[in-house]
Order: sequence, then structure tokens, then C-alpha cells
Amino acid sequence: MKAIDSSFSEIAKSAKFVELLRQKRGFLVPMTVFFLVFYFLLPILTSFSTVLNTPAIGPISWAWIFAFAQFAMTWVVCGIYSWRSAKFDVLVEEIKKGTKA
Repeated sequence: MKAIDSSFSEIAKSAKFVELLRQKRGFLVPMTVFFLVFYFLLPILTSFSTVLNTPAIGPISWAWIFAFAQFAMTWVVCGIYSWRSAKFDVLVEEIKKGTKA
């Protein structure tokens, strides 16, 4: 068990691991903030203002367009995360190779 603890301590202190955490944090924090703001903006705007009640396309209001845009946004964020996580996986493999040597 001590060997595992010391291995993890070495990995956690390595420059590549610190870089991985920096890159992940730099991606995940802004993406999470964007997602939460976009998600909660619809109920906030519909509850406290009438800005989304105006017609956008015929009888369809901006509220409906915003609501359906949330579905598209979820898929886009998922795609971006999948694309970006592949880059994180490359860093993880480099870290794993460095610990085997």
C-alpha cells in the first residue's frame, strides 16, 4: 500500500500531472459556468421579464426557441467535451508512460 501512496505522490508532483490539472480546470470551469448560466437564464428570463414573450417566427416566441436551443447546446457541449477529453487522454498516457520507466 505504501508503494501506491508514494507512486501517487510522485505523479501528483510531476510537471505533466500539474499541467493536466491546469488544462482540465481551464476547460471545465468556464464550460460549466457557461452551461449553468445558459441553463438557468430561461427560467429567470421567463419568470422576471417579458423579453422572451415576443414572437420570433410566426406564433413561436423566443422562449420556445431558447428552450430548444438548450437541447442543441447540450449536444454541442457534449461534443466539445468529447473532443477535448481526447487531448486530456494523451496527457494521461504520457504521465502513465513516465511512471513505468
